[in-house]
Amino acid sequence: MRITVVGLGKIGLPLAVQYAGKGHTVTGVDINPRVVELVNEGTEPFPGEAELATRLKQVVSEGALTATDDYARAVPDAEYIVVVVPLFVDPDGVPDFGWMDEATAGIGAHLTAGTTVLYETTLPVGTTRGRWKPALERASGLTEGVDFWVAFSPERVLTGRVFADLRKYPKIIGALGPEGAARARAFYEAVLDFDERPDLPRPNGVWDLGSAEAAELVKLAETTYRDVNIALANQFARFADRQGIDFLQVMEAANSQPYSHLHRPGIAVGGHCIPVYPRLYLWNDPDATVVRAAREANVAMPAYAVDLLAQAYGDLAGARVVVLGAAYRGGVKETAFSGVFPTVEALRERGAEVVVHDPLYDDAELSGLGFKPYHLGEPVDAAVIQADHPEYRDLGPADLPGVRALVDGRAITDPARWVGVARRVIGVASAS
Repeated sequence: MRITVVGLGKIGLPLAVQYAGKGHTVTGVDINPRVVELVNEGTEPFPGEAELATRLKQVVSEGALTATDDYARAVPDAEYIVVVVPLFVDPDGVPDFGWMDEATAGIGAHLTAGTTVLYETTLPVGTTRGRWKPALERASGLTEGVDFWVAFSPERVLTGRVFADLRKYPKIIGALGPEGAARARAFYEAVLDFDERPDLPRPNGVWDLGSAEAAELVKLAETTYRDVNIALANQFARFADRQGIDFLQVMEAANSQPYSHLHRPGIAVGGHCIPVYPRLYLWNDPDATVVRAAREANVAMPAYAVDLLAQAYGDLAGARVVVLGAAYRGGVKETAFSGVFPTVEALRERGAEVVVHDPLYDDAELSGLGFKPYHLGEPVDAAVIQADHPEYRDLGPADLPGVRALVDGRAITDPARWVGVARRVIGVASAS
């Protein structure tokens, strides 16, 4: 098949490589000329994605994958076009479709009959039918369902393990009509492999939900569930802190019963998905009080962690405090909606001198994010663990000379290493 992938980011590029590796001819489109240049050289533009470097080099050397910034080269006569372009949400929860509108206009201007366009970017319910279908029709002069077809299939992978997740999880599809659904199914069955999943109610593979709207809701539902669950755990953890209860033990005990699936509490919920998609859902359903309350509860956690630090240390004015972890989660070089930003802000509001460390970022990168870089072994007064990098699991006071108080926002440190330091863990009252 001749396939075009629009958006060669941390999801789109692995998808393009996956399709090319299955024997298809793939053209990737990206507006960043440096990304296009690197892909055409067979060099990954970003680190941290398992298997990507090797796979990319192979499919580029075989001529199966090329990249361009020109829709006129990539779109005409493509049998399938997969769109993985970012959608943003402003602080009020209003979607910003700017980049996706531009991509859709670029596709539509060069769309030819016989093409199926598959949107994978997470969307508010109704967007595929109500926004992308008419936009493509206007730009192309063609008719959806007659000349071309549109379907939605949410990406359900996590950066760092995209190829494994593509095999592990069912591929959800929802089209605007039966022929579009059949074409979407045929495409994904041709480009993906699926692990055996005896735990699922039906065989792993392509699951057609019958409409684009149902497929759109799947991604919003699964990510919003996580946000609400984490918020509930955070609420329990804050109550447990006040009552002198170890909530992590409570969580473990509760989850021993098959109907309880409590998530772990923590300092922040970051990344491209969980902080964003509940707000897309709220844009569709503004009366969803549970979803709104959960989002508010999770947003409040960095300030709560700083409150814990002040309780353990005392007045933070003038104190030198290191925030350990700029990334939104351990092992991933990405700061999208990372808890580092509100944590640093809350510390600065208390008058602390804040420095930031992250093993994945060099000093220039940390400075570019607006932080003063810190190096292990330099003196500090207090510390907050914001990201669960594996390098932080074995830290002790010797790594942070002079440290008097620690808030472990991810419950990863060994209490035996922190004897003599006022250590607090969210959900574990007076940890040490």
